[in-house]
Amino acid sequence: MTTILIRKTKDSYQGFNCIGHAGYADAGSDIICAAVSVLVFNTLNAIESYTDDTMNVVTNDEAGLVDVVFESPVSDRAKLLLDTMILGLTGIEKQYGKKFLRLKFEEV
Repeated sequence: MTTILIRKTKDSYQGFNCIGHAGYADAGSDIICAAVSVLVFNTLNAIESYTDDTMNVVTNDEAGLVDVVFESPVSDRAKLLLDTMILGLTGIEKQYGKKFLRLKFEEV
């Protein structure tokens, strides 16, 4: 299962952690892992390309880990990008169930 923990305050995102492999299919054929990867990495690339927000990103391919910490409250553009990532992840979770993807939120 892939677990994604979104860390946020009332007004801003602080970061997020994505860990694990969905286990929907064999490696290389897992459409849930592929969809999650596209959403997460496209969001990070878009924040880097289209905003001035700074973040620390740690990855580990073997563990399926992506850990992101924003260095300051995110801009409105970054918030919109993160909101759309969460919209996509929520859709995957609803369609395929929490057996493969679990989305959690933590108030920090």
